[in-house]
Amino acid sequence: MRRCNDAPKRHNLIDPSLFTLLFRRWDRHSALSKEEREAFSALPFVRKTLPKDAYLVEEGRPTSECTLLLQGFAYRHKLVHDGARQIISIHIPGEFIDLQHLMLATADHNVQTLSKTEIASVPAAALRDIGARYPALQRAIWLDLLIDASIFREWVVNVGRRDARTRIAHLLCELALRLDASGTDTSPTYEFPLTQDQLADATGLTPVHTNRTLQSLRKDGLIALSSSRLTVLDWDALRDAGDFSERYLHHAVRHPGRS
Repeated sequence: MRRCNDAPKRHNLIDPSLFTLLFRRWDRHSALSKEEREAFSALPFVRKTLPKDAYLVEEGRPTSECTLLLQGFAYRHKLVHDGARQIISIHIPGEFIDLQHLMLATADHNVQTLSKTEIASVPAAALRDIGARYPALQRAIWLDLLIDASIFREWVVNVGRRDARTRIAHLLCELALRLDASGTDTSPTYEFPLTQDQLADATGLTPVHTNRTLQSLRKDGLIALSSSRLTVLDWDALRDAGDFSERYLHHAVRHPGRS
């Protein structure tokens, strides 16, 4: 289990650029005033840089902080008794990974980094307090939690009721739209740090079946995937292959490959 021993960098000054991606996403639902942005930015954040495969959350451990991804990717997962892993969500820059810790005192799952990652952690008590003082911030936080729950529901359907090709195409559509909306990457090419084993664990497939399915999507001209970069070559065909509707993401997004 990898841990980061680097000395944290404490964030004490207002630095709006640190939260650009988060505020961009929140503004789609909750228009934040300058005062609200400054109050949020002034919270006692601690910044850290973590290597790939580091644990951000560990099942069974007490929780007292909430963590925002500033750079890099992370994934949420559960382990079963034989050590098999089910990945249950992917997180991108500008997202909180553990807002449930505002209310829950013990972690019931794991979160690990998919790549070298920069994070900003803040005491859950401080986040609860600012939410109580600023209703728009509280609304933004709760909407984040509700949208996370909506994505979890869709992932259950994806693993439980779709075939291999549809599962993988659906997951690729989701990540492309979320990255496009966040401004982290723009269509048609996106950072894609998942290995084939991790993609298999996210879709409930074997690595061999995952490889075959990716090859099929490539052969049909829907995607290109190499060097940790995903290129969507035919958005409409990929969407159809994935039985994909963005309704569960609950925000207006621009379709990759379209103006």
